[in-house]
Amino acid sequence: MNEQIIEELQNIVGPEQVLTSPEDLICYSYDGTFTEHRPDVAVLPASTEEVSEILKVAYREGIPVVPRGMGSGLAAGSIPFSGGIALSLTRMNRILEIDHDNMMATAQAGVITADLAAAVEAEGLFYPPDPASIRQSTIGGNVAANAGGPRCLKYGVTGDYVMALEVVLADGRIFRTGGKAIKNVTGYNLVQLMVGSEGTLGVVTEVTVKLLAMPPAKRTALVTFPRLADAGRAVNAVLSAGILPATLELMDETAINSVEDYLHIGLPREAEAILVIETDGDEADASRDIEVVADICRQEGAGEVRVAATAAESDELWQARRSVSPSLGQKRPNKLGEDITVPRSAIPEMVARLKEISRKHDLPIVIFGHAGDGNLHPNILFDRRDPDEWERVQQAVGDIFAAAVELGGALSGEHGVGALKRPYLEMNLGPIAIDVMRNIKKALDPKGILNPGKIFPA
Repeated sequence: MNEQIIEELQNIVGPEQVLTSPEDLICYSYDGTFTEHRPDVAVLPASTEEVSEILKVAYREGIPVVPRGMGSGLAAGSIPFSGGIALSLTRMNRILEIDHDNMMATAQAGVITADLAAAVEAEGLFYPPDPASIRQSTIGGNVAANAGGPRCLKYGVTGDYVMALEVVLADGRIFRTGGKAIKNVTGYNLVQLMVGSEGTLGVVTEVTVKLLAMPPAKRTALVTFPRLADAGRAVNAVLSAGILPATLELMDETAINSVEDYLHIGLPREAEAILVIETDGDEADASRDIEVVADICRQEGAGEVRVAATAAESDELWQARRSVSPSLGQKRPNKLGEDITVPRSAIPEMVARLKEISRKHDLPIVIFGHAGDGNLHPNILFDRRDPDEWERVQQAVGDIFAAAVELGGALSGEHGVGALKRPYLEMNLGPIAIDVMRNIKKALDPKGILNPGKIFPA
């Protein structure tokens, strides 16, 4: 990137917000995966207008632009494989409004999701989406990936809450779409077109989300099952009984043993599955629902049912589920955390296939995820320094995606496609759907400068 362009960028955001040293660029070369590639420059705007001016320069010169928040993504979606500009929105971190009358909040894209959730909670309101990266990821990044989390079963994903967006297009034009009106079917739904587009159609700079009333009470249960099939039946039995838990999380035996090795908290190593279930609502509803859930689980073959009596006990029950990912670092140097979905009824079969894939490729696969909505996170543990092992990982990934699609599922429930799932997109969507998507991309980004090399197969 020549000095004239660097000077233009410096004039837009200030010299200190244009980073070119190798030491600085390393920070913008990776995300939550094991992949990395340095940009030519990192630029940190503070306003939508500055983003617009940066994109005007990039569009004129044909320079790739990769928008990013905190880089916590798990699909290599913010890696600048083509170099160019890493456009970091972390300085755009203001909560602009909490609107009580309409129960909505507006924030710049760089606001940390947990900060937004805490701010509205202090006002007695509730923003439900809770990705595992909630304390690191930004609301703009959540919109880009349509992030989910454990509460998706009852409350839905990020896109279910996005009411309006401010977006900068590839050529620098700024537009707003959506609004605070609850019903709006005027024209194409451009809000939902942008949600989940992973920075390939425009740069989201401001987000308006709807809020709910904060549930006054919640109750938690940890349920162990000697057999995984019984846990699967219990999930469907709970939902069929008319109970809609806030969360319904699954850990298989590999996850249970990994956490027990890590924490030594007395988890039953012989169990094939653990469900962590949480109900919420008013005190009476939350308590009644968790007792019904507990009874159903016992009827379906649960070995032990522990219901928390206090908030502290609830945190203790959640400790096992929250510790799955940290526990894996003790097992192998690298992990590939996948994100597949299948119909709920297919969870036992999908888990069985994952175990067969693990044996076939001689790779440990730890399985956990959101059993209530069929979103599983098989984590493959490996050492990338071993070329043979890395080749087996790639073969295993292909088998995992093929199994999910065959069972009526999808490649991703909340991580997005990014770069890592591109080769498998046609397997899931078919060529016509991909052609439609390419045409949308071309219409909004004719020069292909926005996050190139993502989503679409090469």
